[in-house]
Amino acid sequence: MTSPFKDVPPTTLADLLGRAQVMDTGIRPLWNSPRIAGPAYTVRCVPGDNLMLHAAIYRAEPGSVIVVESGDVDYALAGGNVCAVAQRRGVAAFVVDGVIRDLGEVREAGFPVFSRGVIPIPGTKKKAGALGEPARVGGVLVHPGDIVVADEEGVVVTPAARREEILAAARAKLAKEAEESLDAWEANHRARIEKALSDEGFTG
Repeated sequence: MTSPFKDVPPTTLADLLGRAQVMDTGIRPLWNSPRIAGPAYTVRCVPGDNLMLHAAIYRAEPGSVIVVESGDVDYALAGGNVCAVAQRRGVAAFVVDGVIRDLGEVREAGFPVFSRGVIPIPGTKKKAGALGEPARVGGVLVHPGDIVVADEEGVVVTPAARREEILAAARAKLAKEAEESLDAWEANHRARIEKALSDEGFTG
């Protein structure tokens, strides 16, 4: 099932939610994937180990975005087969504070991954972390069921408790912006900028 948030750009959500809900710039799309949106399935992996992410692909509901805290960029959390199985099981995307491998396979399969990059060496599968508990990813504390929206602009997390409020506000904001011409925007923008300069005593 497609999330209604898929029609909402991260920029709009960032305007409404503020900096605290926006992941840092290190969490980027690894290929030119479409925008993704869905409820977070949260994972915490022990640095250097990927056991919990590999377990998560069999537990996350279809449409989920698997969100992973790992604190590690030395060992890959997943490769082509793990991404392919996740995709086949209906997982919408991976958003991982770490790295993966087999990027060519992942890109060819069309599976969206947002991460800190790639590395060819895999982690171990020996250490239990956590599933379904809060995870800090890209500087944002993500709770199970929070709505994750990501594209080339970045990754924004909407708290589950504010889901309907933020969705309604985002739709209203987008509708208002769609009705405003560039000429009107420019006039309003210029007036606002000139007032801000004036308020600061700038006369140039």
